[in-house]
Amino acid sequence: MKKMSEQLTDKRNALLANADEIVQRASVESRDLTADEDGEIAAALTAVKDLDDQIKRHLDLEGRIESSESRKARTVEAAATTVKSEPRTYRAEGEHSFIADAYAAQFRGDYAAQERLARHQNEERVERRDVTSANFSGLVVPQYLTDLAAPFARAGRPTADIARKHALPASGLTLNISRVTTGSSVAEQTEGAAVSETNMDDTLLTIDVKTYSGQQNVSRQALERGTGIDALVMADLVSAYHTTLDAAVVNEIKVGNGNTVTYTDASPTVGEFYPKLLDAIQKIQTSFFAGPNVIVMHPRRLAWILAALDSSNRPLAVPTMNGAMNAVAVGSGSVVYGNSGYSIAGLPVVTDANVPTNLNTDQDAVYIGNSQELHLWEDGAGEPMMLRFEQPKAAELDVTMIVYGYSAFTVRRYPKAWAEIIGTGLAAPTF
Repeated sequence: MKKMSEQLTDKRNALLANADEIVQRASVESRDLTADEDGEIAAALTAVKDLDDQIKRHLDLEGRIESSESRKARTVEAAATTVKSEPRTYRAEGEHSFIADAYAAQFRGDYAAQERLARHQNEERVERRDVTSANFSGLVVPQYLTDLAAPFARAGRPTADIARKHALPASGLTLNISRVTTGSSVAEQTEGAAVSETNMDDTLLTIDVKTYSGQQNVSRQALERGTGIDALVMADLVSAYHTTLDAAVVNEIKVGNGNTVTYTDASPTVGEFYPKLLDAIQKIQTSFFAGPNVIVMHPRRLAWILAALDSSNRPLAVPTMNGAMNAVAVGSGSVVYGNSGYSIAGLPVVTDANVPTNLNTDQDAVYIGNSQELHLWEDGAGEPMMLRFEQPKAAELDVTMIVYGYSAFTVRRYPKAWAEIIGTGLAAPTF
């Protein structure tokens, strides 16, 4: 495919050739140019002058791009050393702002900003091996911004983080998985009798690819003259993205799990709740034929467990392993983003504030399951994201920043791998 400068040059040459043909025709016919011919030549020369300016600009741009591509090629060849030894283009302590460059590249045609963005995209390719967009209208957000945002702002995505990760296919709005619903049979054979046979059957599991997105109107003044816009705007958008995605994943566990344990109790206690937990575990082992490996609950439910005392006012859950006999729960006592530091019945407890607390008015639920059967497909490395700038409010000198990402998730490949405990016994606790 021809470069833009070459296409413009062809157009310019065609205009000049047409003008020359008009002059030659008049010369052969030994006559002056007509008014129409003279006007056509004048229009052609005006167009040629404009094309000359465009060609000059595009030659300059193409030269810069070729230089950038050459550097990018060298970076790919030396990926093992270059990316790891040289500072990244956009970093927390860097001199350039990702947001400001994305804005300048789109609205000002800033060549230096475009070059830095191209270098950033190339760094993402080398580092993550899964970035496909390479222009300013679809940029992968730098990792340092999303690291600041996802774990600490809002509720984050602790349940999504324990899911079994898959790369989202490059196209399509649904994912299809075949689930075997009728298996083969095996039986004792008596001599000469027919061998046991049961035809296998399957059911198609269709999973929708969902889009989660958010936007923020930012003034041009803030983008052009402000500082710290990356941290202020992107942190909020990205954390909102992750929190919304995580809440959807939690809801998928709720509606898709295959085992329910009801805990009905007007005066619930941790001692009465504990058998329900074991009931959920045995239901998974009985129907999924493998054990769960995680418990997901709201922070208030873990706090309720930790606050429980025995008849001698000793805690039923102790903060140090081997610190007490017959403790309901044990742990390090150090709560670190989702990982509560505690385990119950040998299973680690993940606390997630995205677990709803308004089920049946004021109840929360506890989910026990096998995280290998919580499947999550995401674009890229699990970050949103494509960043876009739109101008629906250009008259107010505002630019709309939009962050979005695609994902799909399910527990319905093996629903029996997950169980929910819910009921009046899990109403809002008092302390």
